[in-house]
Amino acid sequence: MKLLASIALALLQARRKQSLIAAIGVTFGITMFIALLGFMTGLNKMLDGLILNRTPHVRIYKEVTVNPNQPISQWLRSTNNYHFIESVKASNSRVEILKSNEILSSLSKDNRILGYSRKLSSPAFFNLGSIDIAGFLNGIDVEEEVKYYKFKDYVTSGKPIDIKNVPNSIILGKPLAEKLLAEIGDNIQITTSMGDRFQLKVVGYYQSGIADFDKTQSFTSIATTQKILGKGPDYLTDIQVKLKDILLAPTIAGEYQKKFNTNAIDIQRANAQFETGTKVRNIISYAVGITLLIVAGFGIYNILNMMIYEKMDTIAILKATGFSGNDVKLVFIIISLTIGIVGCIAGLLFGFLFTFFISTIPFNTDALPTIKTYPVSYNPFFYFIAFCFSLITTFLAGWFPANKASKIDPVEIIRGK
Repeated sequence: MKLLASIALALLQARRKQSLIAAIGVTFGITMFIALLGFMTGLNKMLDGLILNRTPHVRIYKEVTVNPNQPISQWLRSTNNYHFIESVKASNSRVEILKSNEILSSLSKDNRILGYSRKLSSPAFFNLGSIDIAGFLNGIDVEEEVKYYKFKDYVTSGKPIDIKNVPNSIILGKPLAEKLLAEIGDNIQITTSMGDRFQLKVVGYYQSGIADFDKTQSFTSIATTQKILGKGPDYLTDIQVKLKDILLAPTIAGEYQKKFNTNAIDIQRANAQFETGTKVRNIISYAVGITLLIVAGFGIYNILNMMIYEKMDTIAILKATGFSGNDVKLVFIIISLTIGIVGCIAGLLFGFLFTFFISTIPFNTDALPTIKTYPVSYNPFFYFIAFCFSLITTFLAGWFPANKASKIDPVEIIRGK
């Protein structure tokens, strides 16, 4: 092996320029593979975060529905009778979660639950002189929202905890605040769906990056919202649940829906289309990156193929002096793997540096105020994939011409010379 390695090194030095070009091809492929996957994964995580950071794994709520068992359908049971009902109203339907305290108690005892957050949502009108701007008032448990849903990351001005510490306070979506010309410290007036008016103090701005969402949203504490709506302390419209294992979401949602006769939806159903888009972007990233590595492998194959044609006499002398076909094959595989390993190590280094450079490029946009530079990912798995795939590609690129070289008849070569 030592002798074969020295022969392979001698052949590499004899074709130094071509070997360097092949190694640069591998380096470029690995560099772009790492940088592309790192950038695309970071971008996907940022886009996912815009939705998933605010989406619970399981949402428990009460949906307003029409009672399917109407009195007339119970009375007219004869097969000779038909009944038609139009404009059925959802009378006596309640929007709050029934038995909310029992549900919260059950969640606290469930070992599969990481945590939960209470929420109370209600439509409201924000008064701007004689104009009413339609929006939503969200009463939240601010400490739990900060802990499990990164609420603090989206509050661009003020402190989230102020809506709990400051009486009758509110955090407005930034576009909504601009419509109302509301500065921090100003008082605004809202009108509930029941016609009651209430004054609240602005203590912060909220900006999620989804403009249409921010134009209508506002946040207060649960206690303030219950007071505005004239409801008791157990009045809730949503319970947002975070799980230790997100894959259990469909199972747990079904259990609580059946147990408490309420509505529950898991994150998989709520964001099915969004997850599909993320998977497609990941597939495209991997496909482009692997294509770059394959192209680099073809470069090695072409260079080794040319080297074999130019070194026919060398191969003939090796075989004539006692080297077997397998020895010749091993020499060229060593050449290929040497080019691959050197190019791969350099590619991993330059890939990391290129990814780091991308992460320092300023990325300023009003839609995403918390993002200052382009998002990237330094997932070690990408480096492992690049290393393994480059070795496989370069091995195959060297094996085919090496196998061809091992079958050369030295007598024919020497006779031709």
